[in-house]
Amino acid sequence: MNSIAVIDYGMGNLRSVSKALEHVAPEAAVEVTSDAEVVRRAERVVFPGQGAMPDCMRELDARGLRPAVLEAARSKPFLGICIGLQMLFERSEEGDTAGLAVFPGRVKRFPLQAMKDAQGARLKVPHMGWNEVVQTAPHALWRGIADANRFYFVHSYYVEAGRPELVAGTSDYGFPFTSAVAQDNIFAVQFHPEKSQTAGLALLANFVSWNP
Repeated sequence: MNSIAVIDYGMGNLRSVSKALEHVAPEAAVEVTSDAEVVRRAERVVFPGQGAMPDCMRELDARGLRPAVLEAARSKPFLGICIGLQMLFERSEEGDTAGLAVFPGRVKRFPLQAMKDAQGARLKVPHMGWNEVVQTAPHALWRGIADANRFYFVHSYYVEAGRPELVAGTSDYGFPFTSAVAQDNIFAVQFHPEKSQTAGLALLANFVSWNP
């Protein structure tokens, strides 16, 4: 049976993620867990998150989950969502917080001076709502999803990847920013697939059947 661990470190709407996975993979065993051993036994791992980066990193360590997350990121299909993407990088401007350093790069706040649309109107931060995602590299998780499809975002910070080849998708909010990264067994997105209706469910279904 396909077992999927949704990592619970006390930050994020985990119920909506687990329900979406159960919807696309009714035969899978989906478990929301803060138990490192459950994470290690799972065949697939989903690493979601909402909130502030300093709190997320502190709670991850407080629950003793860092080694299990790093092991999963090295060894099995791994999906990062929102702050679960940002935490994979080296450092965030949010509280000048060290991340897990799985990938090179930094997490930066949307600069207020750049927050204008094509007509010059002010864009709000956080970036909240639907936005197009341009697929910059082919990937199994994009299967059946049209390029420039819209996904749902809620964030004030974005990833600046240290290696261009990591970037699998970009979006535009005042300027182009990275909205998906991919390498080997890891795929991670800034948007919320569990809140992104048909396209988001398609991405989650692709993850459940993905064999990197």
